[in-house]
Amino acid sequence: MLAGCGAGMCQVIVTTPMEMLKIQLQDAGRLLAQQQKPVMMSPTKLVATNTVLTRCYNSGTVTSAPRAVSATQIAKELLQTQGIQGLYKGLGATLMRDVPFSIVYFPLFANLNRLGKPSPEESSPFYWAFLSGCAAGSTAAVAVNPCDVVKTRLQSLNKGSSEETYNGVVDCVSKIMRKEGPSAFLKGAGCRALVIAPLFGIAQVMYFLGVGEYILDNSPLGLL
Repeated sequence: MLAGCGAGMCQVIVTTPMEMLKIQLQDAGRLLAQQQKPVMMSPTKLVATNTVLTRCYNSGTVTSAPRAVSATQIAKELLQTQGIQGLYKGLGATLMRDVPFSIVYFPLFANLNRLGKPSPEESSPFYWAFLSGCAAGSTAAVAVNPCDVVKTRLQSLNKGSSEETYNGVVDCVSKIMRKEGPSAFLKGAGCRALVIAPLFGIAQVMYFLGVGEYILDNSPLGLL
């Protein structure tokens, strides 16, 4: 559990900026879809504004569609406006998610994988390592899903017109609990488990089959 805690604390150095950029890209697509929704107007309003619409059309006024953004563009803008701390917004919430995840995952996987060993000296079959990784990963993902919900809300910079803003972890938790109820903390838990399960199952199989060691041993660096 201590080793998992240390691993979780180290990985946020990389995962926090990546999660930040992922959420901004997802929000850009969501907000773009909101902006492009057609506005339903009653026939009377349509007749009343018909002359205005015609006049705007004839004058050449065109509303341009919002421009698509990329992860590189978002990263540059965050660095220019907020500095390196802009990429690490939500670091505390990411630690709150990844450290417990690693504390739950690594001991759980080790114990599940030990059940598949034919003898204490032998390693478990690769399929058992895969299943153990899937089970441990999905369990840990569901266990820390409330932290993931808080982290995602805090890292969303572009809010819709009716969306809530938050001032830190405590404010975010209290507003979600008050306005959406406890069930909001489990939103997306099933999808997250479906993503994490095969990810860690494959990772553990690659590790136990020694793929990394094989690549390193046969690489130019390993030969040197």
